Amino acid sequence: MIDSVFTAHRGEHDSTPVLDRELWARLDELGLIRLTGDERVGGSGAGWWEATELLTAAARHGVRLPLGEHDLLACALLDEAGLPSDDGLVRTIAFADATGVAHRVPWADGVDRVVVVRGDAGVADVDPAACDLQPGSNLIGEPRPSLRLADDTAVRPVDAGAVARTRLKYALVRGVQVCAALDRAVELAIEHTRVRVQFGRPLARQQAVQGLVSRAAAEAALARTATETAIADAVRSEWSSDRLPFLIAVARSCAGHAASVVVRNTHQVHGAIGTTREHRLHEYTRAALAWRGEAGSVADWDRRVQAAATEVGSSGLWTLISGR
Repeated sequence: MIDSVFTAHRGEHDSTPVLDRELWARLDELGLIRLTGDERVGGSGAGWWEATELLTAAARHGVRLPLGEHDLLACALLDEAGLPSDDGLVRTIAFADATGVAHRVPWADGVDRVVVVRGDAGVADVDPAACDLQPGSNLIGEPRPSLRLADDTAVRPVDAGAVARTRLKYALVRGVQVCAALDRAVELAIEHTRVRVQFGRPLARQQAVQGLVSRAAAEAALARTATETAIADAVRSEWSSDRLPFLIAVARSCAGHAASVVVRNTHQVHGAIGTTREHRLHEYTRAALAWRGEAGSVADWDRRVQAAATEVGSSGLWTLISGR
């Protein structure tokens, strides 16, 4: 059902993403907006695996909505802080520094409220109209304005652990989206090489093309496996595992490096048609590149993997990787 809903509401691929309130309302009717929220506060009582499927379906259909920001990040943090989240308003998340400034806030100029994490132990649920917003967007045109809190904004204390978990969740949300975009780009490449005939035979029968596609598929599979491993550990431990930050760093590192290979190889096998705006390939390759740079850069995640491995040393590395 969710695929049919996304297909029916997908806008033109060359349009600037805006928050589709009609689609949002339809998903709300289906119980998908607060998918992981407690049923006592209007949620559907689902978990991260179900939310992952929703994020993946949206990314695969080129649908741009703050689904993860609203459910898995903003509203989940409000619940932990004891603040209301069941008022039907659309929310996103922002991480502000000590001066109250947050950079590249997803969808901040299109939502009803922004849940702002200030420092490591404070949270505020604010109206974006009451903040100073500076326009911005990412590579696929999704709104990413900067935000400055008003000086008199009231901040509710919140457990530092809840803030740390929210940051990890944000990284994992983007990782899931990157993997979904990479998988779809690989699928498009496979479809193209099967039907495109060159020199009297399909591209898929040419060894050089096979190598490009298989390398892209392998990298996408590695990224997806690493991401699913991190989600499994998060769900099993209820976000309390000591090795979870390492697993998320590995997942984001794998996804980031996979994006470079998949984008290059899928565009190469598509040839000239893959560079046109009319072809849908760019919807997924640009999305993967945009999302991999959010909630931490590839270089940043590489450094975290290296630091964690160095800290445990050779004697503890296998335990860190395997959990045994």
